Amino acid sequence: MLTLPFLGRRPLIMGIVNVTPDSFSGDGLALRGFDAVLAQATRFWDEGADILDIGGESSRPGATPVSAENEIKRVVPVIRALHKQRPDRPLSVDTTKPAVAAAALEAGAVVVNDTSGGRDSALALLAVRAGAYLVVMHTRARRNSVTTHATLGGAYEASPDPDITRTVCTWFEEAKTQARAAGLAVGSSPEDPAGRLILDPGLGFGKTTEDNLCLLRDTPKLRAAGCPLMVGPSRKHFIGQILGTPANDRLEGSAAAVAAAALGGADIVRVHDVRFMARLVRMTTAIRG
Repeated sequence: MLTLPFLGRRPLIMGIVNVTPDSFSGDGLALRGFDAVLAQATRFWDEGADILDIGGESSRPGATPVSAENEIKRVVPVIRALHKQRPDRPLSVDTTKPAVAAAALEAGAVVVNDTSGGRDSALALLAVRAGAYLVVMHTRARRNSVTTHATLGGAYEASPDPDITRTVCTWFEEAKTQARAAGLAVGSSPEDPAGRLILDPGLGFGKTTEDNLCLLRDTPKLRAAGCPLMVGPSRKHFIGQILGTPANDRLEGSAAAVAAAALGGADIVRVHDVRFMARLVRMTTAIRG
């Protein structure tokens, strides 16, 4: 099983590969064919992606659910082909379903990216058995509680939280306890310096614009939980709210958010625009020292 050798030493770039027809940012590749998916993945590697995150079900507000069978058909051939092409490069599967995670790990994935908030403990057990990493994301999103704006697109409804950082940090501790109960390595050890649990504050998932900004400002506090931290602000709705732009026109806002996360100590940034963000992170890392 591959490791993430630079995890905790520098911010890693996770490139988003959406094998879906309905991505919120318009980058879904399901309708463009298998070759288009592989071409984008290869380009992302060339542009500086450390990890590729392969997803077969959109998590955008209002997205239509996908069966495990169809999700497997979308992601597993891609993971298998990419693993065969570059067995030395880590792949992640973006899923909330144990059946999909199991098939993806068998095909060569080494990370399970769970956006459900750890709803199904079977994902942690699968990660333990495979020696894989597990990303667990904080979420307050409800599938049917969605608002839609003609320009900005959909967003999960959210109520303001008077102390969103404290809420997320408290949840991080609960996630760590659940992961340990499943047998997952949490935190550092001589054998596994970064552990196998990665935490994500879940920007955009049932949070107000101010909540998201607060979490970005408090990245150092989130990192203090003691596990690697992944932050995914790329093209999110809150950026569109501030700039007044649709999802495909949020590069500068995404760059500012990624820079804030990297300077604050994020270990992984999950992005759509790999070439641009890889250079940005290299520069912010140099500034940080």
